[in-house]
Amino acid sequence: MRVKKEDLSDLSRKELVESLYNLMNENEQGIRRIPVPKQVAEERKRLRKRARVTRTIITTLGALTVAAAIAVLLSTFVFTAIQVSGDSMEPTLSDGDVLVLLNGHDYSSGQLCCVAWQNKLLIKRVIAVGGDSIEIDRDGNVSVNGVVLDEPYVTSKSLGECDIEFPYTVPEGKFFVMGDQRATSVDSRSTAVGAVGADQIVGKVWFKAWPFGDK
Repeated sequence: MRVKKEDLSDLSRKELVESLYNLMNENEQGIRRIPVPKQVAEERKRLRKRARVTRTIITTLGALTVAAAIAVLLSTFVFTAIQVSGDSMEPTLSDGDVLVLLNGHDYSSGQLCCVAWQNKLLIKRVIAVGGDSIEIDRDGNVSVNGVVLDEPYVTSKSLGECDIEFPYTVPEGKFFVMGDQRATSVDSRSTAVGAVGADQIVGKVWFKAWPFGDK
């Protein structure tokens, strides 16, 4: 690196140290003949290290910014994470479980979904869709379109909090949802909730993120 004398005032400290180091390290023929002072060598090393650290910080901050932006986009358009509150989905889900929801518009019978109701988020199971006819007997056995459902996820059947008349036909574009803990769950069996619209469903449960290892 060749620097004119009048250019020195325009150099940064790093550039000045690098220039001094190079000038002392070799002559015009590339032959080393002037020992580089220890202070110059150490200052050059320090400045280079600081430049590497600065580049690393900038690169890391850039990567974190991109990752944060991607996370926001995913949570807005693809995934949502929520925590279960209450026992209406026992034994399938427990209070405190953390779930990851997959945003979408298609929901089918048997799927777990998150429903927005009265400023609350409820985890329920889709039992029937628009056009289906439902009946529930006194023992809590559920029939959809005349077929009794096999519900291994329910450990204790119950008619529960129910004030609708059977047979009940689910309105088109709506979903009939129930909790797995039939005795205590407040769901579509109650006119207070009723069949829910697709606009009330935040997403379907994709997987349980916490506790780890639970199924």
